[in-house]
Amino acid sequence: MSEQELQQRIRMELALGPVRLWRNNVGALRDQRGRLVSYGLCPGSSDLIGLRRLRVTPEHLGQELAVFCALEIKSQRGRPTTEQQRFLALVQAMGGLAGVIRSAEEARSLLQLD
Repeated sequence: MSEQELQQRIRMELALGPVRLWRNNVGALRDQRGRLVSYGLCPGSSDLIGLRRLRVTPEHLGQELAVFCALEIKSQRGRPTTEQQRFLALVQAMGGLAGVIRSAEEARSLLQLD
């Protein structure tokens, strides 16, 4: 299965419930005037980004908060770039859910949906 097919499958399977994921294309193109226009969240940002609703502990009075999620989708042989690894590490260090994903099952596990 290609990375694109896997991304679509994960988005479709997790479309309902406590998770919302969006495709994040990253790159740059030249506009009609020849200016370079960058797009995407930032260099190295993950293929799928989104939010995971979590109910916090009693000291937070039962509030529900959204936790940032970053899923870097790779085929069985694919490897993340250094920039992608840095982005995932940053999201994790800030308390988000982030990782390299090779299957819908891995996505469910990372997003704590099991």
